[in-house]
Amino acid sequence: MNAPEKVQKTVLWWGRFDPDYARNRILRQAFQALGWHIADFHPKISRLGHLEAALRQVKSPDLVWLPAFRQRDMAAASAFAKAHNAPLVFDPMISTYDKQVFERQKFEADSDRAKSLLAAERALFAKADHIIADTAGHADFFHATLGVATDRLHVVALGAEEAMFPSVPRAAKPADTPLEALFYGSFIGLQAPEVIVEAARLCAAPIRWVLLGDGPLKAACARAAEGQPNIAFEDYLPYDALPARIHQADILLGVFGESDKAARVIPNKVYQSLASGRTVVSRASGAYPAPKNDGLIEIAPGNPAALADVITRLATEREDLNRRGEEARNYYDRHFSMGSIRAQLATVLETVSGG
Repeated sequence: MNAPEKVQKTVLWWGRFDPDYARNRILRQAFQALGWHIADFHPKISRLGHLEAALRQVKSPDLVWLPAFRQRDMAAASAFAKAHNAPLVFDPMISTYDKQVFERQKFEADSDRAKSLLAAERALFAKADHIIADTAGHADFFHATLGVATDRLHVVALGAEEAMFPSVPRAAKPADTPLEALFYGSFIGLQAPEVIVEAARLCAAPIRWVLLGDGPLKAACARAAEGQPNIAFEDYLPYDALPARIHQADILLGVFGESDKAARVIPNKVYQSLASGRTVVSRASGAYPAPKNDGLIEIAPGNPAALADVITRLATEREDLNRRGEEARNYYDRHFSMGSIRAQLATVLETVSGG
């Protein structure tokens, strides 16, 4: 007798999300690779989504997925999921409470407004059956601060779009040609670009320091870099131009902020740079899984002297950068590859819906 044909399961991606955001694209590819059918529901008004879904007769899925940053869609998604007896999984990526109180420092942690934000977010996270975190550090925060039980928490790494960010060996450079250390980002406090500028001022090695992008701290960084010919600024690049720009550089710079959040994140730029086969220097963080290798160099946060010392050492040992680049890709493949992400997601789906 032939084995019964396996019925394809359906996940309903709910909310006013951006399907082209890298996190969403990667997870949607993983769902498809695991044999799931993806249906999308984009409500016209977030808080009324469950009513719109009823009017449009949206079919019952096996799972409702609330993607990154869609806190505003939670109430309606939860109502729909309960009405259809479907588990609801939320992949928040950020905590509004953390962002407003600790990152932007809009409210003191002991203020009434902060306490109200915390209570609201704890209630919001409680509406989901399961919560996804992109790092173990974020999972710990969701548990300790937002009250999410550990059996409802799962870690699925962010990763990079590997077809866009292949590992490419460094181009050969004459020994008297300066190496390039590249930072790209949005110039926010978590990234601490001012640490990079000060490190460049302290560094006597032949290094061209490039800061690419735009954001709130860029003007201050440009003023601090005046009179320093080894520091250059470049304008924002479209996403699809980033891989080629990464491959032009010899060393990639991550984030150097001292905040608790900076200790919990692995930024997109780090995933992309590791995947591209470039040595990455970033602040020390428990977010990076073990075992580690020479492709990722961690230093104390907020420490320009430590950054300058590491870059000087890499410039002195420039012939070793290709080996480090291979190690960077090996580290990526071991912990953050599409295969790893599929395996992590498969574990979640087995727990939530039996596969």
